[in-house]
Formats: sequence, structure tokens, C-alpha cells
Amino acid sequence: MPFVESRRCTGRTIEFSGYTWEVKSSTGRVGPGPNYFSDSLDNVWVDNSGRLHLKLAPSHRRWYSTEVINTQSLGRGRYSFDLDSPVNAVDPNVVLGLFTWSDHPAYNHREIDIEFSRWGNSADPTDGQYVVQPYDHPGNLQRIAASGASSSTQSFDWQRNAVTFASSATPSVWTYSGPDVPQPGSEQARINLWLYRGAPPTNGKTVEVVVSRFSFTPGP
Repeated sequence: MPFVESRRCTGRTIEFSGYTWEVKSSTGRVGPGPNYFSDSLDNVWVDNSGRLHLKLAPSHRRWYSTEVINTQSLGRGRYSFDLDSPVNAVDPNVVLGLFTWSDHPAYNHREIDIEFSRWGNSADPTDGQYVVQPYDHPGNLQRIAASGASSSTQSFDWQRNAVTFASSATPSVWTYSGPDVPQPGSEQARINLWLYRGAPPTNGKTVEVVVSRFSFTPGP
């Protein structure tokens, strides 16, 4: 699903997988969602094994989402995210995003997404999707059903005229080669954990996702 990135504060940075990442925070509701975002050490941290933890949790009667933003613009190539959390068990109102985004609006903000969510529909048999924005253009979105594996590798390979998505948690590979493949520019890799339309998890429970590694292989 699309979102509009709003003004944010990034007072804290972390080191993860050899890159520096800004930790998003906000004093009001901002996109995506809209949601409140926390950069608290209790919500975003890197453990002694070098794994990134993102937590979606309530505080003072508000739910806080989390997001980290790679400070480098990497361009075309293979973006890979190793997860130590199952992706098929997220609450229907929770979204896990692995993606690129540019604050500049050209090429639909250069947004390429792997997202795991049922978008508020607990009956949806699929639980994830691959997207080259804009999502509502025919052929730009592919829904997927992930396995219950406790760990997985999610990736997309951004090429000059195509984007190829793959997941070790699903048997399929999907390649998008339509007209909306973006040109590289000021995009940054991002990882976020947020609430669809800002609605709390249906079970009222805190959500935590562990990312063991991010890697990037430059493309032509």
C-alpha cells in the first residue's frame, strides 16, 4: 500500500550490517499509517550478535511504530534482508516493510517494496506482497503467501529494466518489467514495522521483528 512520508526527526543513529542507519521518530502522527514513531532504545536496538530489533509497542496510551533508514543511497543492485522472525504470523493490522524510498517525488519516490501484511483483513489467505510503485497500476503488485519458517531471506534485484523479487519463505520468484521501474537517485533502503491506518494490533500485543542481516550487491 502507498504512503506519504511526512516530516520526521532522526536524532539517533545505529550501526547495522556495516551501514549507518537513522532511527525515525515523530512527535505527531506521520506516514505511513499515519503513526507515531519511536527511536527509543527499548524499541530499536542492535543486539550483541549484530541483529537489528524493531518493536511495535504501546507507551502512555499510544502505539509507537519503528523505522530505520540507511544513510547511503545505494542505487541499482540486489537488496537482501535476512529475517529471524516468521513473516506469516503478523497481526492483521501490522505491516513489515523492506523497501527503498526517496524523499524526492520523482519516479514515485523510487519506492520498491517487500511488505508483509494482511491490511486489516484477517481472512486474507495471502500475507505479503511485492510492489513497484504505484501499486494501483495494473501488474505492479504481486500478492504472496509465505511459509511459517522462523527465518528467511527476502530480496529484490533492481535492474535497469526490471525488478526481480525472491523469498526463501515462498517457492516463487516474481519479475516486474513494466514501465514503472525507477531510475536510481536519492533512494535509501529502509526497514519499518507499523500499523495499517494507525489501528492497534487486533490482539493488543507488542510485536517484535528481528533482522539478522542486510546486504547489498551493486548492479550494472
